[in-house]
Amino acid sequence: MKNMKKILGYSLMMLALILATTSCEDVLEQKAVDAFNEESVFEDLNLAKAYLGRCYDFIGVDNNMLLGLREDILAGATDEVLCIHRPGGYTNIKGTMSPDYLGHFGNWRFNWISWSLYSNIKNVNVFLANIDNVPTETSQDEALIQRMKGEAYFIRAFDYANLMRSYGGVVIVKEPFELDQDFLSVNRSSIDETLEFILDDCDQAMALLPDKTGIEQGRATKGAAAALKSRILSWSTGILMNGGYQANNPLVSFQSGSRTQRLEAAKAAAKGIIDGNYGYYALTGTTEDPPAEMTEELIMEYADNFFNIFTQKGAWDDEAIWGVQHLQAVGNRTTQNRWWGPNGYHNWGNNGPNEPVVRKFEMADGTPFVWDKYNPGDQNVREFTAAELAEDPERNPYVGREPRFYASVLFDGAKWIDRPSDGAGIDPEGRVQTGYFMAPNGVDIDQPGLDTRQSFIESWNGTKNGYYLKKYQDPATVGQYYNNENSWIEFRFAEVLLDYAEACIELGGNNLQEGLNALNMVRNRAGLPDRVTTDQAQAREWYRHERQIELFAEGDRWYMMRKWMIADEVIENVYQIIIHHYTDGSKKWFYDTSQSVDDRTWNNNAYWLPIPRDEMNRAPQLQQNPGYN
Repeated sequence: MKNMKKILGYSLMMLALILATTSCEDVLEQKAVDAFNEESVFEDLNLAKAYLGRCYDFIGVDNNMLLGLREDILAGATDEVLCIHRPGGYTNIKGTMSPDYLGHFGNWRFNWISWSLYSNIKNVNVFLANIDNVPTETSQDEALIQRMKGEAYFIRAFDYANLMRSYGGVVIVKEPFELDQDFLSVNRSSIDETLEFILDDCDQAMALLPDKTGIEQGRATKGAAAALKSRILSWSTGILMNGGYQANNPLVSFQSGSRTQRLEAAKAAAKGIIDGNYGYYALTGTTEDPPAEMTEELIMEYADNFFNIFTQKGAWDDEAIWGVQHLQAVGNRTTQNRWWGPNGYHNWGNNGPNEPVVRKFEMADGTPFVWDKYNPGDQNVREFTAAELAEDPERNPYVGREPRFYASVLFDGAKWIDRPSDGAGIDPEGRVQTGYFMAPNGVDIDQPGLDTRQSFIESWNGTKNGYYLKKYQDPATVGQYYNNENSWIEFRFAEVLLDYAEACIELGGNNLQEGLNALNMVRNRAGLPDRVTTDQAQAREWYRHERQIELFAEGDRWYMMRKWMIADEVIENVYQIIIHHYTDGSKKWFYDTSQSVDDRTWNNNAYWLPIPRDEMNRAPQLQQNPGYN
């Protein structure tokens, strides 16, 4: 467990912080700051509300609800992207993870999924233990208290769901700690008990919360609690915790019920959201069959529709179920344009997509992208003359791809925003330059692209693998100078449809077509044609592909590659795509697998995080996860 003295003092520290969230009039009517304690907070409805607000803020543990919008993102712990600044922090794919060194999984960078969540769980428990004692004057006050209890149950369930998906069975704490409590008697619960506890909190939240029309945006809703329930039930159907990894260990593998029962429960939870039982949600854009002939203009319309989900400001659309709002001046702040944007824009170039996943994005007609289409057997080189490229533009690997590719990846030649003054003369169109412009001899570099590591603008922050991440960057934000204001969408309707599709496909039989119908809604919205099959294995392959592309770089892959136990298949060294633009108009794309830009190693113990050594030293009775000493 965490240092208990710190945890016991954590809520009291929040009391000073919550004063900043109350109005001037409210503060003038309250006690002096040094007179506040837990009893004082729960003598006043406004202070109790402010206290709950800080519980929201500390979902990210450190008074910052960025969740997935970090400088180093969770997708960097997968096959999807490369962190160029701190790759060693991703200990799970470096073969270095241990209780003594967790890297990002043991510090503030990924603290919203780490053992440190117990600090916020402590705060929520204090709230739930005291909220019924708050004096009320009207029926509206009483209704507000019930709603706030629902919010607190949601926050606690959210924190515990992240703990469970990281560690398996964890220590369940339902009440505030007492000063004289013997923490050496606290033990981890089984994964069965942990799931039951989370589901109970979700159910209580769903019963107490209004739908999204009855509460301010950003707070928990009935739909948010339902989406959390759907997510944790879907996670619980995975191979990992259903006998795939230490089947007899109750901390990491279910000992009761069956996987079929869990699939049925996951299906029902997602279906309730799809049916509108918790508020109205829908995919952004059309789910009608796309035209058979996709023009370039139409591809970009679908791409913009998808891209705009992640640049939302102000009121969210109906796909967003719950997330985090960001403002320039107040509230939660983030600056992903600066962190992730190309170095030729004076940004930091982090989290570039890796070539293997770039190749997974389909062609616009829904057929697979095939790198060696024009030269079978050569997976490394594409080289064509200007005439050949004019005859068939799709010889360029970035032409004719599906809309989500153009919404998610910044590749060489991709249209982006206007250049700053020092690059505008060289790139007046604002197109990403990760390639090299070659001299007439076709060998020497005449001009490195502005977004390479040889750029004259900046070089320390250029891509190492040849790409930049576009999703969640905002073209209206100049990252060199300003914070982002677009929201982080933690739960969106597409995830619910994918959870439903998986449950149906895994159940098989008459459920298979239901799963494909849900899958095809996601595909059609993306401008892709239906999948049709009666083969369960094929449907599973298509589903897993669709999930990675739809939720690319959102962090979901870290959970899925563990849930499906495929990490040993997908984690591999990272290599660079090198692009040459010759003066005669010919081009060459060379995937250089001779020299890794990031060496990676997968060990199966990384399917679960270890409890940090400091925590084990404080509570040695806790059982460590398998594979760690």
